[in-house]
Amino acid sequence: MQPLTDKTPKPLLRVLGRPLIEHHIMRLAEAGFTELVINVSYLGQQLIDFLGDGSRWGIAITISEEPVPLETAGGIIQALPLLGEAPFLLVNGDIYTDYPFAQLSERKVLNAGAHIVLVPNPTHNPAGDFALTESCLESRELALTSADAIASEQSAASSMAACGATYSGMGVYAAAFFASWPAGKQPLKPLLDAAMASKILSGELYQGIWEDVGTPERLTDLNERFPSGSASQ
Repeated sequence: MQPLTDKTPKPLLRVLGRPLIEHHIMRLAEAGFTELVINVSYLGQQLIDFLGDGSRWGIAITISEEPVPLETAGGIIQALPLLGEAPFLLVNGDIYTDYPFAQLSERKVLNAGAHIVLVPNPTHNPAGDFALTESCLESRELALTSADAIASEQSAASSMAACGATYSGMGVYAAAFFASWPAGKQPLKPLLDAAMASKILSGELYQGIWEDVGTPERLTDLNERFPSGSASQ
């Protein structure tokens, strides 16, 4: 996101007239959530100053500060003592979405399991991350291997379509999902793969508004598509 993030952390970049992270906070508050734990690292003091204690949104915010970025799973593992033992909702801070969080809060997860939200593949991730069918959630790599084995029975295009879904950065996770993984820098994908192998991971496909605000061009495109703030907020 440089140069936009040279002096501003990504969650504070403005989308539809307000900081990106504020859209999440407002939606979560409207969905009935009362306590948030927010991981901060790069230029974290700016986020701490902006967020405060959360009272202006009618919620309680606790900060989990990462001295160095710990990646998508490492930050969660560090924050576990603040999250408690009950399942919790996870939302990446660098996405924009109108997903109904109240719906996700009603999802049940198996012991040590998780339920994740997938979206149709964006142009920057055309192959997707996971395969999702009525009875199976598996990694794209495994799905492609399976598809290759039966390539004589279906076209390459249909094989690809069968395994095209992208992880949205949203899900419900049991605290025990992370319990056996060490602290420190850690991506989330290996944990998801292990959960799939243990059959404790479920998923759904969401086809509403979702954007990975990962480049200046995507941010500009998002604001141009909803110039008056007409996207659901």
